[in-house]
Amino acid sequence: MSLFDLSGRVAIVTGGNGGIGLGMAEGLASAGAIVVLAGRNAKKGETAVQRIAQAGGQAEFTAVDVTSETSCRALIDKAAARHGRLDILVNNAGINIRKSPDTLSAAEWRTVIDTNLTSAFICTHAAYPHMKKAGRGKIINLGSMMSIFGASFAPAYAASKGGIVQFTRSCAVAWAVDNIQVNAVLPGWIDTDLTRRAREEVAGLHENVLARTPAARWGRSSDFAGIAVFLASGASDFVTGAAIPVDGGFSVKG
Repeated sequence: MSLFDLSGRVAIVTGGNGGIGLGMAEGLASAGAIVVLAGRNAKKGETAVQRIAQAGGQAEFTAVDVTSETSCRALIDKAAARHGRLDILVNNAGINIRKSPDTLSAAEWRTVIDTNLTSAFICTHAAYPHMKKAGRGKIINLGSMMSIFGASFAPAYAASKGGIVQFTRSCAVAWAVDNIQVNAVLPGWIDTDLTRRAREEVAGLHENVLARTPAARWGRSSDFAGIAVFLASGASDFVTGAAIPVDGGFSVKG
C-alpha cells in the first residue's frame, strides 16, 4: 500500500546497529527508506548494514558519540548533505546503569541522562531545520516502560525515559504547524544485549516479566519494524505527541 511506502526517504537511526534500533531500521529499509545507522561500534554497524543489504534494503553506517553535541550535529548535517534530504529521525541510543538512587553517583546520572535524553534533544534540534525546509518530517523517540513505571534499580534511566515522553510532546505541539510529527515508542521487556545483562543483575527478572506480560514472552527486535514504518510514513500524518507501548500488554495488565 502506498500509504506505507518510504521509497526515497532518508532515515537516521541512532543506536541502529543492534537491538531495537536495528529492528526499526530493518523495517524502514524494507519499506524503501535509505537508512543511516549511527553508533559507536563500527564492526557491529557494518554487520548490520550487510544484514539489511542482504534483505534488499539500503543502509550505511556512521560513527557517532551521542554524548558529544559536535558529533550529534555532524551526524545529522552530514547525512542530510550527503543525501540531499532528511525525512526521518529515530532517537534510539540508550544505556542503563542499574543502581539504587542512594548508590548512583552524579557522574553516572549524567552519563545516562546525556546518552538517553540530551542526545535526543541535540539530534532533534539539528534535524528540525532540514525537516522544516522540506515541509515535512517524522521523529520517533524511544521511551520505555520506565516512562510509566518506577524501578528501584533504574532511577536515572527512568528519569531519562520519562523526560523523552515530555520532550516528545513539547516538540509535537511546537512543530505540528511545520508538518513534522513527533511520537514516542515505549518498549516493554525486549530480548536485547541490554536486557540480557539486566537478567544477570536483577534476580527473578525473567520470571517476573513472563508472569506480567500477557503475550507470555519477551519481545523481539523485529517487533518494532511495523511501528517504525507506521510512524515514519504517511499513515501517521495525523498522529503526533503519542507515546505508544510495544510491550505485549505489559503496561495494561492489572
